[in-house]
Amino acid sequence: MDSTHSGDVTRGSLGEVARVFLRLGLTAFGGPAAHIAMMEDEVVRRRAWLPREEFLDLLGATNLIPGPNSTELAIHLGHRRAGWPGLLVAGACFIVPAMLLTLAAAWAYVRFGTLPQAGALLYGVKPVILAVVLQALWGLGKTALTTRPRAIVAVGAAVASALGVNELLILALAGGSLAAWLHLRSAPAPTSMLALSPLALHGVTAVTATASAPFSLGGLFLFFLKVGSVLFGSGYVLLAFLRADLVERWGWLTEAQLLDAVAVGQFTPGPVFTTATFIGYLVGGVPGAGLATLGIFLPAFVFVALSGPLVPRLRRSRTAGAVLDGVNAASLALMAVVTWQLGRAALVDGWTVALAVLGAVLLLRWRVNSAWLVLGGAAVGLLRAL
Repeated sequence: MDSTHSGDVTRGSLGEVARVFLRLGLTAFGGPAAHIAMMEDEVVRRRAWLPREEFLDLLGATNLIPGPNSTELAIHLGHRRAGWPGLLVAGACFIVPAMLLTLAAAWAYVRFGTLPQAGALLYGVKPVILAVVLQALWGLGKTALTTRPRAIVAVGAAVASALGVNELLILALAGGSLAAWLHLRSAPAPTSMLALSPLALHGVTAVTATASAPFSLGGLFLFFLKVGSVLFGSGYVLLAFLRADLVERWGWLTEAQLLDAVAVGQFTPGPVFTTATFIGYLVGGVPGAGLATLGIFLPAFVFVALSGPLVPRLRRSRTAGAVLDGVNAASLALMAVVTWQLGRAALVDGWTVALAVLGAVLLLRWRVNSAWLVLGGAAVGLLRAL
């Protein structure tokens, strides 16, 4: 089955999918929460590719499998819009622009020994991204938090996240608590909670770690394949994975190089996981960049292909549907906490506050495309730095 709401979704062309995700890949600054907000703006509000309820289900499903959430959401959306070819096209078009920009930054870093200055760019981009994410949270929240138990779960998840509780534990408790509430309110549903097990099992899928050895392209590919196969959580979790093996165990990178690689992943648009492209270039040139990128993103395509057909089945099961509702509510809460952190970093003076307010007005009053807002914010930041 291709859709949770098959009657509401019409198929589109591969060219349409490619155009949308290429533009997002070039303009989606700000990390996964911002990427998700821009996708919601583009495919739900503007193009009506799918209902907001299904968008939320796909977002919840990405939190149940390892890998980069926003990239996996792009892959899901491409599959929903244009079938299996759309799955490949959407993922590739979202990843490749960021990969090429990161590759250019890595070349400049090796050539000149420093990173291009990105502070001015991000100065103007972050405030408008804040407006985009808040708009998406408002729209998704009105759909996901329609009952008191879901709202309570979301508040609890936000508090737990702010206190530093592990994201996976928050999602598990949120889903379990809503399923338990369902069973307390009614007779047990016939479908067992084991309906979730195919998704949960992906979380423990791992490729055998490369043994301690001198640098090789094959070892680099297998390392990033392992990371893409088992990594849940934020870019900070990625940093811990990379530091343990690449810096401490094998000595392929210095601490400073690793921090610079993560910084490049943060200030380029598209997936943060393109940090792998930068690292691959530093240790193995262009072939290393290509293999590292392929390794870290390949599992996302596989996991989405395997889990995508299960999402409609989860929704049809009362128990699994309640778990998904809890995961959806917790996912929005996690986005809200990230947005609060983004706001503290983005709103640093009167100019940035004015940019955020202007962005919100343009979004809500004139429904300006979020990609244009990002480009406008970047231009303001660069002009102010002159």
